[in-house]
Order: sequence, then structure tokens, then C-alpha cells
Amino acid sequence: MKEKDKEITLSYDEAMAELQGIVTQLQSDNTSIDQLSTRVIRAKSLANYCKDKLRNIQNSISEIEN
Repeated sequence: MKEKDKEITLSYDEAMAELQGIVTQLQSDNTSIDQLSTRVIRAKSLANYCKDKLRNIQNSISEIEN
């Protein structure tokens, strides 16, 4: 199964921490070419997960306000 197809079961804070860790690794130039694709795919999945969580919270707040 591809990484992007795996369901993320982390909290928002855990996902953000992992995403920040990946960004730090990528910026350090210590990531091999073989790992680069895997880390970028995981980072994209985590970023999308976090955006969805925030969007859902925003929608919930909007429903409460209306």
C-alpha cells in the first residue's frame, strides 16, 4: 500500500510535529535521494490531513455561530 493511501490516525498536534520533523530533515540536506520521495509523499499526506482537520473545525464553528 502506498503511503498516501494509508489512513492517518494521529492527532493534529502529532501530525504537525511529524510534518515539522520532515521539513527539518529535508532542509538539513541529510536526506538521501532514495528517501526524498517517501518523505515528500508523507509530508503531503500530513499537510492535507492537517488542513482537513482545520477545515472541519472551522465548519463546526460556523455551524455553531449560525
